[in-house]
Amino acid sequence: MRISFKKIFLSLLSIILFFAAVPADAAGTPSFSDDTEAIILRGRVLTVDNFEPEDEAGFFILEQLAEVEITSGAYKGERHKLLNQLTGHPYFDLKLEEGMKLLLWGEIDANGTLRNIYVQDYARDHYLYLLAAIFVLLIIVIGRKKGLITVVTLGITVAVVFFVLLPLLLKGYSPIPTTVVAAALITVITLGALGGRHSKTLSAAAGTVGGVLVAGLLAYFVGNAVNLTGFSSEEAQMLAFIEGSPIDVRGLLFAGIIIGALGAVMDVAMSIAAASHEVYQVNPAISIRDQIKSAMNVGRDVMGTMANTLILAYVGPTLPLLLLFMAYEMPFVQIINRDLVATEAVRAFAGSIGLIAAVPLTAILSGVLRNLGQAKTGTKTTTESQS
Repeated sequence: MRISFKKIFLSLLSIILFFAAVPADAAGTPSFSDDTEAIILRGRVLTVDNFEPEDEAGFFILEQLAEVEITSGAYKGERHKLLNQLTGHPYFDLKLEEGMKLLLWGEIDANGTLRNIYVQDYARDHYLYLLAAIFVLLIIVIGRKKGLITVVTLGITVAVVFFVLLPLLLKGYSPIPTTVVAAALITVITLGALGGRHSKTLSAAAGTVGGVLVAGLLAYFVGNAVNLTGFSSEEAQMLAFIEGSPIDVRGLLFAGIIIGALGAVMDVAMSIAAASHEVYQVNPAISIRDQIKSAMNVGRDVMGTMANTLILAYVGPTLPLLLLFMAYEMPFVQIINRDLVATEAVRAFAGSIGLIAAVPLTAILSGVLRNLGQAKTGTKTTTESQS
């Protein structure tokens, strides 16, 4: 059975380009006063002098007087001195050393002169770009044509999330249906590009959408039943205070579960659909029942490892919290009933159940769609022989 993805792909691509072309409201740079503004700069530490604070009873334990050189933009080459104060907290402190690359706040007056410099953060992005380049290079070298397609579809996925999904959520659109549509777009584009116009692609796409729908709906009903607030993270709490359209933070929690499970469910669905197709190619005389059974056997093997992957992916970021509970010997009943823990539990189990649901759904669709394609081919062959 041949499925035409060309029109679908072009339509989805036009939607993405439309949202990408819409100019977002510029956030601007924060102003320090009416006649000054702030600008982000890159800099490099030239010298650092460490000294003890004069007020021993104060909040700071160490002060650094550093000379930095601007390394980018209109002020490149300028040298400035700045004061960096440390509190002893490893998360908030930015301890400066010679040669270190930084992101800086620069205060510009009405005449365009750079007056004051403040440390914003370490400059980490160049190493992240290098890591991403290695990732892309390995995909293309090992995967060749499929690897190149993977990189393209990954770029489209990022574009859908950043230029379609997030702007719509920020404008106040309902998170769950919006995310389901975005997940469907990502699924059709990714599987269509990798699998081509084929019945296995359609069965994998349908199985993926069905699996993430199960995950999202289950998370929604269970989340409401256990009174999840959606405010278990600092970022979610900050969303409640942004200006503009109100964001449904609770719905955003369930939308995040859908996006979080999408990749794993898509992987399982495509593996099952591809295996089912290969079984049929090797033995075209196989019955639909036996083909579905074979696909289910493959799905059971894949399901075991992917369920572990999904659970561990959610447990990993919570290790510091779990260690904190263990260190203070908190009772299990108190731990499991905390909003943050319950949120992560619902996220992990709902995503895993969605993955499990995709196994039989994809296996059955692979057999049924094969039969439809076979029937269509058989009809065409009979007609040609009669003529």
